[in-house]
Amino acid sequence: MERTKLEERLNRGELDTALARLYGETGVEEGRRRCAAVLSGFEKTFACSPEALFSAPGRTELGGNHTDHQHGRVLAAAVDLDILAAAAPNQSGMLRLQSQGYPLLVVDLGELTPKKEEENTSAALIRGVAARFSAMGCAFAGRGADVYMTSTVPGGSGLSSSAAFEVLMGVLFDQLFFDGRRTPVELAQIGQYAENVFFGKPCGLMDQTASSVGGVVAIDFRDTAHPAVEQIGLDLRAAGYALCILDSGAGHADLTGEYAAITDELKAVCRYFGKEVLREVPEEAFLSALPQVREAAGDRAVNRAFHFYAENRRAAEEAQALKDGAFDRFLELVRDSGHSSAQYLQNVIPTGGTVRQELMVTIALCERILAGQGAVRVHGGGFGGTAQAFVPLALLAAFKAQTEAVLGEGACHVVTIRPVGGIRLA
Repeated sequence: MERTKLEERLNRGELDTALARLYGETGVEEGRRRCAAVLSGFEKTFACSPEALFSAPGRTELGGNHTDHQHGRVLAAAVDLDILAAAAPNQSGMLRLQSQGYPLLVVDLGELTPKKEEENTSAALIRGVAARFSAMGCAFAGRGADVYMTSTVPGGSGLSSSAAFEVLMGVLFDQLFFDGRRTPVELAQIGQYAENVFFGKPCGLMDQTASSVGGVVAIDFRDTAHPAVEQIGLDLRAAGYALCILDSGAGHADLTGEYAAITDELKAVCRYFGKEVLREVPEEAFLSALPQVREAAGDRAVNRAFHFYAENRRAAEEAQALKDGAFDRFLELVRDSGHSSAQYLQNVIPTGGTVRQELMVTIALCERILAGQGAVRVHGGGFGGTAQAFVPLALLAAFKAQTEAVLGEGACHVVTIRPVGGIRLA
């Protein structure tokens, strides 16, 4: 499809319904502007016309803090911040990606093995997604794509820009080269494979699933090859609340050891029972052997296991509360989740941190402003990064002003839940 035809459709309003689903009725005009910008950027970069527009959303974790890597339950949602891209096939065998504001990236789709020097890069994710498609029977010989993209998902925000990128690449490859054969859950698994094997990060599957499926999703990872995924309707505005993600001012860059310690310590608990993940260890067995487990794994590991068992139940209870329309009960569970993460999982303050405790200060500030209303908790991996708050609409303006007065302008991101995941718009 020629760019002029895409632009004509865009200008005639033929994409407005799709854009409203992605960004809400009030975001259609901005969505049109962004679509026009990526179409223009594509043509200027590649001197040809794009064939299609693609979008993949960031995600927010609503429940199940650090449960997915133990094959537990989570509750997550896609949000209205996304990666938007224009793309077209080429015959070069290369994926040429121009991300707005960055150098052109070229990946040879004929070389689909992990490269040590590419770890922690976008090239690794592209190569990993392509490798998985190739293993599934998608032939890339002499086939490639040109892509121009822009993103509103802040890097390091806890909204999973990497998962959104993986899902975007998965949808793009699937639509351009594989006749749209893969399901959203399969696309999520492809993204996780790329991140684990090529990017070098041992992530769970929650981020990719939330981005790929869309809406609010309750996910049970007991069987990671076939996770149980259930979409749940939620209209936050009708419930009288806004969802805010707050940047604490602390990054993730130097926290790899803190994240690894959580999984390492939980593995030590599991080793006592001869298991791989805590989902395989009955809570009753854990409690019965508590003195021996403390000796084998240490007390922080035991506290983190206490968090997992309670949080795994809580994620299911949160999903049920939303299905029942019991939003007050849901908020109560969110508060409990935050307290458990801080007290037992201990992923709010980095080990030994005294002078710098940005995330805990952010949570304390939010609790003070909310004064018993709504809820606030650590968001995502923790230690640095972001907090999540459910804020009464009547308090939203004051909440945003007061938090940003301390944390800095733009630190409070007001997001809405997006009902669809990774998608080809046109």
